[in-house]
Amino acid sequence: MDRRRFLGLALGAVAVPVLAEKGYDVTPWPQGLAVPPLQALDLQGKVWKLADLRGRAVLLNFWATWCPPCRAEMPSLQQLAEIYGPEQLLVLAVNVGEGPRRIHQYLQASGLNLTVLLDQKSEIAQAWGVRAMPTTYLIDAEGRPRQRVRGEVDWTGREAAALVEPLLRGKPPRTSGVSIQRSKA
Repeated sequence: MDRRRFLGLALGAVAVPVLAEKGYDVTPWPQGLAVPPLQALDLQGKVWKLADLRGRAVLLNFWATWCPPCRAEMPSLQQLAEIYGPEQLLVLAVNVGEGPRRIHQYLQASGLNLTVLLDQKSEIAQAWGVRAMPTTYLIDAEGRPRQRVRGEVDWTGREAAALVEPLLRGKPPRTSGVSIQRSKA
């Protein structure tokens, strides 16, 4: 076995347990890759377009009600949305492959009120390269995707703050009685 292949296997053996321990992995948006289109209806019938959201950061989370890690991270996404407010960070939960009735039932049962966009035919997820759920894209205020996060994240934790804060234009989070563990960076 040549040295490069052995080194690759050794690094892979180290990286996999670390990712499994965290439960998610973060990769930068590929330089030069075009931003996929995003035009979707929310549960109230409003049309959302990514191009219309410039001036504020966007967290675009692809999820489904049948996905246990998706359901587990939804409360922290709700908290994150409340901490920063939609003027700074717009949290959009793109439901993949399910209908409005099932989504309404889930939201009502869970007490969540996130903005949910519909992707019943999985076309948006496919355009964005979603291969596993949950997958989240962090988009800066200029509308540029910065990172992709695959897997379940506690969006109120220190590591999540280190991902979100660089997207913002130096604006502190709203004070809403909910705290986030701020990064020291």
